[in-house]
Amino acid sequence: MPVTAGVDTGPGAGFSWKHTPSVLTGGAVYDSIQVSVQPTGSGSCRVTVAGELDVVSAPDIRHTLWTAMSGHDRVDVDCAGVTFADCSGLSALLAAARAAKADGTQMCLSAVPHSLARLLRLTHADRAFTIEPDPR
Repeated sequence: MPVTAGVDTGPGAGFSWKHTPSVLTGGAVYDSIQVSVQPTGSGSCRVTVAGELDVVSAPDIRHTLWTAMSGHDRVDVDCAGVTFADCSGLSALLAAARAAKADGTQMCLSAVPHSLARLLRLTHADRAFTIEPDPR
């Protein structure tokens, strides 16, 4: 879980974290993931994700999205910086989408890169999300 001690993650507060996993057996190193949450208006926020959305980062992404949803009516997830996503990353996004729907929170994905869009389409998970074009 990301270190957020001393950081106000409540409504209206922004925060960010960076996760750089340690070296694994065999010398393989996972790329880092960076996430920031910034308020964008009354009851809404933008979660910006950059890096690999995978088995290493999925629990932290899931926790961050739940934290963002707990204080906002709308959560926009900017995926422009996602360089890779596996089934664990997809599962984290789907769990957040289910939680958002249950809580009446609107969760949208934006600027979805081709590789993630393909994964969403092939698994039919694209139906679980509102996907918007890059806002920039």
